[in-house]
Order: sequence, then structure tokens, then C-alpha cells
Amino acid sequence: MTLVTEPEQAVPTAAGRPRVVRLSAVREYGIVVAFLAVFVFLSIRSEVFLTSGNLLNVLEQSAAVGIIACAGTLLLISGGFDLSVGATFALSGAVAAKMAEPLGAPLALLVGIAAGLAVGLLNGVLATVGRINPLVATLSSSIVVAGVALIVTEGFLISVDTPGFDRLGQGELFGISYATYLWGAFAVLCGAALNLTTYGRRVFAAGGNPEAARLSGIRVDLVRASTYALSGLAAGVAGVLVASRVSTGQADAGTGMEMQVIAAIVVGGTSIWGGQGAVWRTVLGVLLLALIDNGFNLLQVDPIYQQILQGAIILAAVALDAWSRQRR
Repeated sequence: MTLVTEPEQAVPTAAGRPRVVRLSAVREYGIVVAFLAVFVFLSIRSEVFLTSGNLLNVLEQSAAVGIIACAGTLLLISGGFDLSVGATFALSGAVAAKMAEPLGAPLALLVGIAAGLAVGLLNGVLATVGRINPLVATLSSSIVVAGVALIVTEGFLISVDTPGFDRLGQGELFGISYATYLWGAFAVLCGAALNLTTYGRRVFAAGGNPEAARLSGIRVDLVRASTYALSGLAAGVAGVLVASRVSTGQADAGTGMEMQVIAAIVVGGTSIWGGQGAVWRTVLGVLLLALIDNGFNLLQVDPIYQQILQGAIILAAVALDAWSRQRR
């Protein structure tokens, strides 16, 4: 009697799996290799790069984008998308600057943050209850918010000389800016919420398979709405932070910031389709783009090439995400 085996069924599975694993590994840990490569290259090419002053400056200048990107990571993982963070960032700073004189610095900063949270809640309602496509909803809200910021500032810069208003943005502890500490704290909190709590598991489920999540009892719309609120809150915190640093409120302060945030998140390996991502990789994505910017300045390279390089990196990250999904 001859035994019949079916090696044909095992071979495709065994042969196909390593390729998927390799693509997944590149998406998840490629940012580490890229960051280290850029860091080592700049360390060799520039004598200024490794100085404490330059590295601390990179961290401080990255803080605003980093704070928003950490919250945006949870938003993308849940299946959402936010194009309004730049306008929200500007509105929050403008509101804080406007309210500084009548309310005092601490309360004015809180009001500015609350304005960001309000925009986030509005976006959450539009994208969930309103069933509006997230891209359309947040693009539309960004236009409205930008208009409100112009009304608040009346088209002018709002200079602030209220005592204590600049403390948050310019203060330091042990030689490290408050902005850097704030970014670090935000990253830790977002990372812990995503990986160590039931809420984090629901965020992954809402983005990975929303229908299955609903059938298992998860309120997908509520989860997604909460990530929009978090995104707005983060934009508000970043907005008042920068307004405090420069003691100025400006309606167009956040122009282009949404692209920087999305770029950092995607370069960090978070899928734009939802269901996958990590805050620590987003942090490295923010730092990678910041190092590229810093390196171009130190090496006096034409900024035009910086845009080309950043665009190529983003395209490669998105393509890698798409390929890895197709091969599952």
C-alpha cells in the first residue's frame, strides 16, 4: 500500500511565509536601521552634530510635531485620519495668546488646549456619527478652523507680554527644555495606553477589522471618536507650547504641519489602512525626519534636495505597507 502525501500544499505556505515575514520586519524595524544610519552618517560628516547643544535643539524643535504624531498614531491605527491638526495647532496658540491678558497665563494656556480638544471632538462626531469620510471631514474642518483662527487674530500677530506666558515654551530643567519633557511624557502615555490597556486593544481592533470588533461588542465609533479627541488635544498642547515659546499667536502658524505629522507616523511603520503601528516607531520617525532637516542645515545642502529625499522616504514607507498587505 502506497502512502499519499501532499507536499504541494505545504510548499507554497512555507515558501510564501518568509517573504511576508521579511516585509513585515522591514516595516516594523526598518525605521531603526534608517535612524541609526542617518545618525552615524551625520556624526562622521559634521563636527557640530554630536554636541549636546545641537542634539537638545533637535529634540526641542521636534517636540510639537512629536506630540501630535504620538496621538495621531492611535488615530491611524483605529482607522481614522486627521488633516486638521495644522489648523488646530494654530487656533490653539492664537486663542491662548488672545486670552493671556484677560485671563492670565495659566488659564489662557488651558483655554487654548481646550480649543484643540473641541476641534478633535467635532472631527470625531463628523467622522463617526456623521459618517463622513475622514479625509473630507477633517479637510473641511481644517478650512473652518483656519478661518476661525483668522477671526481670533484679526489677521495680525498677537504679541504676548503677560508674565509667565513664556514659561512653558522657554523653561528648562537640568538643561533640557520643558517641551522635550512634555513630548517624552506624551509618548510614554500614548504608548502605554496603546500597548498596556484594554483601550489600546480596542484601538487595534477598530482599525484592523471593525466589523469583527463590532460583533465582539466593541463600540468602534466611540473608540475612533476618542482618538480624534486625543488628536485635537495633542494639537492644542503643541499649539500653546509653540505660542508660549515665541510669545506670539499666529493664524497661519501650523501651515504644512499636518503633512509633517503624517509623514513621521507613516515613516515609523504605522499603516495608513489601520490596525498596525507603534508609538515608539513614530518617535523614531519624527526624529529621523528631524535629523535629515538638521543634517541638511549643518552640511549646507540645498533644501530642495531635502524635500526630494523626504518625499522618497515617505513613498517607500507607504509602498512597503501596501506590498506587505497584498502578500498576506
